[in-house]
Amino acid sequence: MHKNIRAAVATDFEAVNAFIVEQLHSNVGLVESIGHYITEAGGKRMRPVLVLLGARSCGATGDAAVKLAAVIEFIHTATLLHDDVVDMSSMRRGRPTANEQWNNPSSVLVGDFIYSRAFQILVSIGHIGIMQVIADTTNTIAEGEVLQLLNKHRVDTTEADYMRVINDKTAVLFEAAAYCGAMIANADEPTQQALKAAGRHIGLAFQLVDDALDYDGSADELGKNIGDDLAEGKPTLPLIYALQYACSDDQDIIRQSIVTGGTDRLSDVVRIVHSCGALDYTRKLARKHADLAVEKIMMLPDSSYRTALLQMSELAVARIS
Repeated sequence: MHKNIRAAVATDFEAVNAFIVEQLHSNVGLVESIGHYITEAGGKRMRPVLVLLGARSCGATGDAAVKLAAVIEFIHTATLLHDDVVDMSSMRRGRPTANEQWNNPSSVLVGDFIYSRAFQILVSIGHIGIMQVIADTTNTIAEGEVLQLLNKHRVDTTEADYMRVINDKTAVLFEAAAYCGAMIANADEPTQQALKAAGRHIGLAFQLVDDALDYDGSADELGKNIGDDLAEGKPTLPLIYALQYACSDDQDIIRQSIVTGGTDRLSDVVRIVHSCGALDYTRKLARKHADLAVEKIMMLPDSSYRTALLQMSELAVARIS
């Protein structure tokens, strides 16, 4: 499905990829090596495509949207480099993480380079309103990461706590991608707000499904190890729900697994989140947000770009088994 979505902005998408390669140039060889390694790892590139679709659906012309899409992808890439160090991850998108391939200090520092390169590109675009949105977004992402860190191994994490983390850590960048796409096109305020909200809902749906798949997917499908969230003691929604609605013995297993981390009891945890309805609950919430995104997207004029945005809303939950 993501190929169909990209087809609506195929020329722009190729231009974004070429621009990313160009902007990864550095006089320091290690910077280029790690930068190319992580950007060439694949992924759906949903965020930059969201910029392009948002901009073109609002009638944007010129290459500013291409540059903006690269900015969003660079910010996402930098967060991945830093996340993998914080989470001590060894696998992403089906291959070793950069910190596994090189080391933690190199990953952190190259992440810093990519962040700063994103802001250099942003300055060249020269849109003060978009600069403000991106500056606020990166600040919120950093806060979301710290909140997630604080919630690790905490069995008293609430659904509201969890939703704040995934909003700040993940959904805000989707929101910024769609919102800035509309801004670069000088769309009217209602259209800008509709795309902003649609981006947020797509991001929430995407992260909810990702967290469900940690207990209901395959390593090939996820591109990461099954049970990674559990190993890190992350109280994601399936576990939070199970702590409320599973039987008392099963709640004890979930509680112990969150506190200690590790995957020693992964098979038990998978059984529990299935049997108590935790995965179904998480899936339904993801579907709700995808549907809310559709409502907002339907406010746009009919076009191939709007159709692709609707498909992206579906893609966010398409991995649900």
